[in-house]
Amino acid sequence: MGTATPALSPPAAPAGAGYRPPGLGFAPVAADVAEADRILDHTLSAYRSPFGPLIEHLRHYRGKRLRPALLLLTAKAVGKVTPQHHTLAAAVEMIHTATLVHDDVLDEAELRRHVPTVNAGWGNKVSILLGDMLFTHAFHLASTVDRRACEVIGEATNRVCAGELRQVTERGNLHLTEADYFAVIDGKTAALTECCGRLGGLYAGASEEVAGRLAGFGRNLGLAFQIADDLLDLVGTEDAAGKTLGTDLEQQKLTLPVIHSLNRLPAVDADALRAAVRAGEAGLGRRVLHALEKTQSVAYARRRAEEFARAARQELECLPRGECRLILEAMTDWTTRREK
Repeated sequence: MGTATPALSPPAAPAGAGYRPPGLGFAPVAADVAEADRILDHTLSAYRSPFGPLIEHLRHYRGKRLRPALLLLTAKAVGKVTPQHHTLAAAVEMIHTATLVHDDVLDEAELRRHVPTVNAGWGNKVSILLGDMLFTHAFHLASTVDRRACEVIGEATNRVCAGELRQVTERGNLHLTEADYFAVIDGKTAALTECCGRLGGLYAGASEEVAGRLAGFGRNLGLAFQIADDLLDLVGTEDAAGKTLGTDLEQQKLTLPVIHSLNRLPAVDADALRAAVRAGEAGLGRRVLHALEKTQSVAYARRRAEEFARAARQELECLPRGECRLILEAMTDWTTRREK
């Protein structure tokens, strides 16, 4: 991984790439997502003078605002969105952005949402420090709400970091089990979406039971999302996904479809495939795709993602029928069918 000297200007984006409008696809809370964005931007505004190009480049890391939208939609479905929700939505988006900046360093990724990553433009040292700064500001924002918000977000962030740490320490373990895989993604991805569902409900006045079910919705949605993301890394295209793909295999990180395939292949074939992964053989991607096809492992992983999506929808039975619930239900379908 490189340690380039910080650039004076942001890396050039390809034609047509740029900042997406907030609230895309979440009309009932579009204004609320925009307010969360405003709070996030205001929080970082003090750094625009010394680090202007770097801070501006973070706009490219914002996608469909899945996490803040989830928090705000659950709040509105329960009762109403409050200023506390706006602050909390900004905090969770800041935490998510920090994890993306750090992940790109860990994965040595060069693209994120069709533009160069922070580490590609400024190097790893700047990326790590920027991610750390985003984490600390997220907790400062949460502290302006109350102690409980800090506790809920803190517990989720602990799980995110533990999941990421477990994934890194399991690199090269080509006998990783499905249980190990789910333990990783339950932390690195599902913990934060679970947190969003809980915060949305709690700060809209929901009971502990309803907030718990909304947290369950977020957790299952996050698990489905990560399985779909891992599938994209194997069978997607960089043009569609907008980020560097194939990094899981290159770094000997086993994901669900590969784990399933290794378990279904004859022992001698599975050992040969493990040896090829370990050696980073030329044409490894094609060889793995052939194995996945032989064992129907892509279809298996998609089924598991759909199971979690269905479980997420079931948790929404605690909500009254309405536009926000319908959008939350639609999010479960999008999660398993997306191409980026």
